[in-house]
Amino acid sequence: MRMRRILSVWKRTRHFGKNKTNFSRPPKEALRDINSSAAEYCVCSKPVFGGCRRCLRNELCNRLIDFGYNCVICKSKWRSSTSIPAGEHTYLEVLDTSSKRGEIRVVIELNFRAEFEMARASENYNRLISWLPEVFVGKAERLRALIKILCCAAKQCMKEKKMHLGPWRKHKYMQAKWFGTFERSTPGSLPVRFANGPPKPKASMLTFDLLEAMPGLHCTAVEVV
Repeated sequence: MRMRRILSVWKRTRHFGKNKTNFSRPPKEALRDINSSAAEYCVCSKPVFGGCRRCLRNELCNRLIDFGYNCVICKSKWRSSTSIPAGEHTYLEVLDTSSKRGEIRVVIELNFRAEFEMARASENYNRLISWLPEVFVGKAERLRALIKILCCAAKQCMKEKKMHLGPWRKHKYMQAKWFGTFERSTPGSLPVRFANGPPKPKASMLTFDLLEAMPGLHCTAVEVV
């Protein structure tokens, strides 16, 4: 699929009606309130000025729970394979029960646009990424469709520039972030359960456990625009 066609498909799906959910407004309003508040929400051993992403995620989760929403922190982990390296990703999930069609899984990704940015991307690819929201709040099915379009665009971009596409940019790797095996928890609690499969051996996840215990290694301030 050529980049022009990808851009055309993206324009037709940007405001796809099925992405609408009654829950889209509360998290965005809560984020604006958190960022405008004078209170510091970062509780790391070495607090980051303006707050770190992990503490922001915890604060948002707590606020949504206080508002009565079924919000949890999801942490996905996957092993390396012949096509992609091992990795992990953390995001928020809310089970929206306001629809007559039943329970809907809503994903909240606080750093959505940055997940797809590339240093040496083409002008067309950068234009596509500029249309992405900084914070994604939407149905899981919508996110799945966006990932497919964006990964296809990244692949085409690297092909046009005759550059190698890193394995961490591949569709399978990006899909694993939000749709792979994950565990659910709430701020300050232990993981409650694995969603899509049995627990993996902890011995092979030593690196991930170490990083989780030392949040200062990857604290980044987040601002909603």
